[in-house]
Amino acid sequence: VYMKTNVKSPGFSPKPVQSELEVNYDHKEFNPDAYTRLILDVLQGKQAAFVRDDELRRAWEIFTPVLHKIEQTNVRPITYPQGSRGPIEADEFIAKTGGYRRNDDYVYLENGLMKKVEGNAGSLMDSSYDFPESQKSDVGLWGLAVMGQNFALNMASHGFKVCVGNRSPGKVDSTVARAKAEGNLPLVGAKSTEEFVARLSKPRKVVILVQAGKPVDDTISQLAKYMEPGDVIVDGGNEYFPNSIKRSVFLKPKGIHFIGMGISGGEEGARNGPSLMPGGPKSAYDLVAPIFERCAAQVERTGACAAYLGPVGSGNYVKMVHNGIEYGDMQLIAEVFDAMVNILGMGNEEIADVFSEWNKGDLSSYLIEITEKILRKKDDKKDGYVVDYVLDKTGMKGTGAWTIKEAAERGVAVPTMAGSLDARMLSARKEERVEAEKVLSGPTISATEKKQLIDDLGAALYASKVCSYAQGLTLIKTASDDFGWGVDLAMCAKLWMGGCIIRAELLDGIQLAFANNPKLPNLLVDDGFAKAINERSTAWRRAVATCLTNGIACPSLCSSLTYFDGYRRERLPACLTQAQRDFFGGHTYERTDMEGRFHTAWTDAHKDIGDANQRTAGENLQV
Repeated sequence: VYMKTNVKSPGFSPKPVQSELEVNYDHKEFNPDAYTRLILDVLQGKQAAFVRDDELRRAWEIFTPVLHKIEQTNVRPITYPQGSRGPIEADEFIAKTGGYRRNDDYVYLENGLMKKVEGNAGSLMDSSYDFPESQKSDVGLWGLAVMGQNFALNMASHGFKVCVGNRSPGKVDSTVARAKAEGNLPLVGAKSTEEFVARLSKPRKVVILVQAGKPVDDTISQLAKYMEPGDVIVDGGNEYFPNSIKRSVFLKPKGIHFIGMGISGGEEGARNGPSLMPGGPKSAYDLVAPIFERCAAQVERTGACAAYLGPVGSGNYVKMVHNGIEYGDMQLIAEVFDAMVNILGMGNEEIADVFSEWNKGDLSSYLIEITEKILRKKDDKKDGYVVDYVLDKTGMKGTGAWTIKEAAERGVAVPTMAGSLDARMLSARKEERVEAEKVLSGPTISATEKKQLIDDLGAALYASKVCSYAQGLTLIKTASDDFGWGVDLAMCAKLWMGGCIIRAELLDGIQLAFANNPKLPNLLVDDGFAKAINERSTAWRRAVATCLTNGIACPSLCSSLTYFDGYRRERLPACLTQAQRDFFGGHTYERTDMEGRFHTAWTDAHKDIGDANQRTAGENLQV
């Protein structure tokens, strides 16, 4: 293979120089080597392929002292978006040293260089799409799966003029037809991204509801070609929060605002009033707030279940934790159901009656409500109930795993949610469990007083739910402090009080607890919730013990109780664990009676490690 290319010369000079690359292979079979990878990089346009040795060494001379300074002083460097030109000071320095001058008559777009046009800052808008202002829409929604269609119709139902678009035009037509059938709602369709953007009033407000990941990036790239500085893009999908931050960075040089917004409530909530959890620039949220706060679920005491949470990423984070709590809540209900079926021998209708009663009191919630309905649903294909024919394998889309991963990153214990994730993963091994039942035995189910166990299970369910919320809100607070988001936990509870999957009676008390004491370190130490859990503690323990002694797995009920017991104790056996770490790894330890770090020569084989404080100086260093 012989390649001859023109590449930029080192430094700031735009002068090209010729570079040659010749690769010979003498054998038919060979392993890919550096040359093969280099050619692939060149063909893919990766810039690293064109870095010359002298240029690289010059870069090292500049950055090595900077990196050393960062390591020594724990300074967080300022980062700039890929493709951006950096600060004005950088322009001045480059102009002084290399003669380069920025040409502000041009803007850089993904598809190349574009000369600015008066009033559109380089927009690619096709002049053939010139709609009068009276025909333009207040908001656009791109992505017309069930959630997208329903949220578009929701906004139109509240009097907002909506323009919809989709990759496949057929869904645009069906959504327009639905809008007409549901009361001639003010909704129009567009068959291309150009027409879609042209139909929106300025500053344009676009909600996208497409599959997470690459489809979101592709949609944003297409829309951004025709949008202008000051416009707003809102991603309403279930997205991992770092991806929203990256998209905000991508759009910032174009002047387009980005909001990552969690939406909860399913297709019914999207149509009739969901819970909305937005995070992004406050000025951008103010533009969409009149729409979102009218279309969100409404709660009598606290109002709209939509409000500003913080900078970009915060909304997705709160929605992620919401889903983690949802995982835990569903698992807790399933474990209670399992105990009623396999310990008490109760049937679906009898269990549904219990859930119906629970839904009238402290346990009242959306998930308790739908559980009763599910248990009563008769099958239309065979005799019996639908739930008895549902395969015992629980699916998941990843948000629960994100929550557990984030909790580990932040150093926050979330055992209720972790137990629910473990249960889902174990359920997926159906074939293995079928074989395991043939060789592994459990205890014989013992007779239990029915009313006592039902009451105990209700107490255990309530106390465990409180623990789950406590864990989730602690995780949000920790992340908010780490990232400087300033998320209000009382606001999180307010947004969850209506429209969403985890809406529950106890959220009213949670909202009041954090509103009255924003510095509350953990929900468990709020006076009201501490009293409620202490009163249920004995019943909670009886319920968990009954499940375990009868061989009924209850990972979330049990781990919630151990979370409570671990959190309420002043001293834990972690003293022994840390001593073990010092024994085999010299990790040092802190003492209860004096300041500093210490190391013990536990045996004659252990040596003095010197200054223990210096040994651990880098443990918490973050760059």
